[in-house]
Amino acid sequence: MTSTPESPPETGAAHVRRFWAVRRIPAAVLAAVVLGGTGLLLYDVAAVRAVRSAMAWRRKLADGLATRPLDDVVVVVGAAVAVVLGVWLLVLAATPGLRAVLPMRREHGDVRAGLDREAAALTLRDRVMEVSGVQSVRVRVGRAKVAVRAVSHFRALDEVRADVETVLAGGVEELGLAHPPATTVRVARPSRKEGKPK
Repeated sequence: MTSTPESPPETGAAHVRRFWAVRRIPAAVLAAVVLGGTGLLLYDVAAVRAVRSAMAWRRKLADGLATRPLDDVVVVVGAAVAVVLGVWLLVLAATPGLRAVLPMRREHGDVRAGLDREAAALTLRDRVMEVSGVQSVRVRVGRAKVAVRAVSHFRALDEVRADVETVLAGGVEELGLAHPPATTVRVARPSRKEGKPK
């Protein structure tokens, strides 16, 4: 569980937003590339201004851009790579990230809290395992959906499913999520391999 202080008060689930990722590695890589390229270009421009010859790479690049046609394979591939990198950076800048952290309801205006998906799945799994007749259970927690697959070795499957749905609804409510996910429950009998004694 993570919590961070924040000054502006927000109330209600509609105002609770997802946590934004810091993304230090992409930002550091981009900053290093831009800084290195800009420094190298400025050094070469200053050298030309000081009546010295430009670097070989800049002369070669200028000649290639002036003589190479636009439908050349190298130009098309380079443009495609630049577009992909640009779209990737825009997506990183416009999306919150931190998909593994689910925002919780705000009980206090100056505190934001989030719950890790794995922790939520473990909590719900423990709750479902308390249902009579449940032998094993798998819980997957997403941003909008909780999927439960339980194995029941006795009792009627409909009864077990009803109890699991009731317990699951209570467990999701107790998690205190800002946007409670929908739930799906599947209950089945154990397979022969699972039912064999070890």
